[in-house]
Amino acid sequence: MALRPVQVNIKAVDDSAVGRFWAQALGWSAYRPGGTTYVGPAGGLVWPDPVAVCVDVVPVPEPGTGTKNRVHLDLATTSAAHQTELTARLLALGATPADVGQGDVPWTVLADPEGNEFCVLEPREIYRDTGPIAAVVVDCADPRAMARFWDEAMDWTPHEVTDDQASFRSATGVGPYLEFLRTPGAKTVPDRVHLDLLPYPGDDKEAEVARLRALGATDLDLGQGDVPWTCLTDPEGHEFCVLALP
Repeated sequence: MALRPVQVNIKAVDDSAVGRFWAQALGWSAYRPGGTTYVGPAGGLVWPDPVAVCVDVVPVPEPGTGTKNRVHLDLATTSAAHQTELTARLLALGATPADVGQGDVPWTVLADPEGNEFCVLEPREIYRDTGPIAAVVVDCADPRAMARFWDEAMDWTPHEVTDDQASFRSATGVGPYLEFLRTPGAKTVPDRVHLDLLPYPGDDKEAEVARLRALGATDLDLGQGDVPWTCLTDPEGHEFCVLALP
C-alpha cells in the first residue's frame, strides 16, 4: 500500500483568477472539471497526471490573513536570464514582491494575486529536469521527524535527510521534489496551501487513512462535511488530504 502526491491545493477567493495566474506562470492550462480550477500540463485534462504534481485552486469565502504560508512552491529556471525574464513576466501577471525575512538570497520571493508566497529559484542543476515546479516546500521544526513520517506515508524516495532539510522525489525520478526545511516559528493558523495524496488503483483508501493515523496523522475537521476525501494533519500539524480514486 502507498500514497502519491498528485496536486497542491491552493485556497482562493477568486479561484478562476488565481488559477489563470498559475497556468500562465507554469506554462500550463487551466481546466474547470468541477467546482475548482485545476492547473495542469497543456494538451487536455489528465488526472492524475503521470508525472507532474499539479495545482488545484479551490474557492473559499474568506481571504488570507496575511500570515506566511508554511507550504509554498519553488519554480525552476534554466539560466540567470530565464530567472530575470520569468520574474518580470510573473510581476506583469499580477505577482507582487514578498518579504518573508529572506535577506540577500539568489532566489526571488513573490506572492500570487491573493498573497500566497512562492520562489523563483536561480538555476540549479538538481532541478534541471523537474518541469516548471522545482519543489513543493514545507516549513517545519524537525526535518528528520518529518522524513520518518512522510517516508512511510507515501511512495516517494528520500534523497537527503539532515537536521536542516529532508527531500523526496518520485521513485521514477520525474517531477518536482518535496522538501521539508527547518524554519523558525510555529504554525498558528490553517494553511491556504496543502498537499493532496491519492491511493493507487486497487488500494483501499480507508485502509490507507487508518495506516496514516497509526503513523501519527490526526483527523482534521474544517467543516468539510460529508466529502469523498479525508482531511488529516501530519505530526507537526500540516494539513493534507487523502483523495478518493476516480
